[in-house]
Amino acid sequence: MTIGRVSAAAWSLSAVATGVLLVGCSASVKVEKSEPKLSADKLATTVSEKLAAQTGQPKPKITCPEDLAGKVGTTTRCTLTASDGSTLGVTVTVSSVKGDQINFDIKADDKASPAAN
Repeated sequence: MTIGRVSAAAWSLSAVATGVLLVGCSASVKVEKSEPKLSADKLATTVSEKLAAQTGQPKPKITCPEDLAGKVGTTTRCTLTASDGSTLGVTVTVSSVKGDQINFDIKADDKASPAAN
């Protein structure tokens, strides 16, 4: 039975990754500082919302390890965690900054990592 759950989780994560890769995903967030920076929590929430909207699936659990600096080209790696514990890496890259608004692209990895035993 474990194989069936892993396969279902892999399919679910693949569906998210495929949806993100095929549709392309970007987001824009307004921040209230002279040097724009998006907190890790707000970034995770925004990435989760965008992935859910792009794939038509429920919001995935996303964690981001650090704030995102509002400088074009800045990247950070977030992690999507499925209900079975398997994970998928997500790269967030700042595409433009206009005043206090940070625009960024989201790209999910091609392959998920299985849950730790």
